Amino acid sequence: MPNPPYRVALNGYGRIGRCVLRAHYERGASSAFRIVALNDLADQASIEYLTRFDSTHGRFPGEVRVEGDRLCLNGDSLRVLRASTPEAVDWRSLGIDLVLECSGVYHSRADGERFLRAGAPRVLFSQPMASEHDVDATIVYGINQQRLTGDERLVSNASCTTNCSVPLLKSLNEAIGLEYVSITTIHSAMNDQPVIDAYHHEDLRRTRSAFQSVIPVSTGLARGIERLLPELSGRIQAKAVRVPTLNVSCLDITLQTARDTSAEEVNRVLRQAAGQGPLKGLLDYTELPHASCDFNHDPHSAIVDGSQTRVSGPRLVNLLAWFDNEWGFANRMLDVAGHWLGVAAARR
Repeated sequence: MPNPPYRVALNGYGRIGRCVLRAHYERGASSAFRIVALNDLADQASIEYLTRFDSTHGRFPGEVRVEGDRLCLNGDSLRVLRASTPEAVDWRSLGIDLVLECSGVYHSRADGERFLRAGAPRVLFSQPMASEHDVDATIVYGINQQRLTGDERLVSNASCTTNCSVPLLKSLNEAIGLEYVSITTIHSAMNDQPVIDAYHHEDLRRTRSAFQSVIPVSTGLARGIERLLPELSGRIQAKAVRVPTLNVSCLDITLQTARDTSAEEVNRVLRQAAGQGPLKGLLDYTELPHASCDFNHDPHSAIVDGSQTRVSGPRLVNLLAWFDNEWGFANRMLDVAGHWLGVAAARR
């Protein structure tokens, strides 16, 4: 690794940006990179306050204070910027090696190139892009991070639901074979929904109170899975509903397998995948009587609830997988960032 380590900046300091920064410190700040700057339109007092206190994940584990335009965390000093566009930041003069784009508002290659022209040599997006051609790679850590060569400049970290579903589907497709897949995402409320009925989104369902209804929303999950598992293209359907909880979501997955199977075999495949190989530490397995809140602040991409596995007839399988849609995804952002920068360092 280079000395000093790579310098990383956060663009956008909402739910994912704050979780990425906190996870960076909670898991032990990486020797591969330092987070040295963040850009958000919020004022300094709000940034300090929302870093120190979090309704979902609790207090920041350490020192939080502000000195001028700096946010000081556990002895580190981060430059705080308030630019409204990528071009308004001179990423080169800040010595930034990688921007973690966590605002969620950029979805095209043209958007990504705005960061590159402003001096950012690499951008990792916290959202799927409009097209697979809008980035050099879409990465689900544990599945395909080995395809990164270090030459990429724009990379997507996919979505929290893609990070949850792809490890399960890949494991079962390799062990048993999958014919068709249908997924319902049961997702916690998000900030594109209002607390009370109000105009908030072009999708009229999202104008309704987030905490009074179960609300169907659109999802690109099927398209996202097909980008990672092209062998399943044309055989996946997905829908999503938002539910009145603050955090932790789950996937209800129905599969038609290529051969006869049983709940015991399905669970054995997933339990083994969780316990060994490239998915160890990313995929987890349980048969305990859990509720969703038990997985708050859980860093896994997916936790299979084996107690809920059902097989109807010989080939129709139903699964339930939990995931912390904030914390798990934030940890995968750090994993991809560290791996990408490590590969880039090895090429020097």
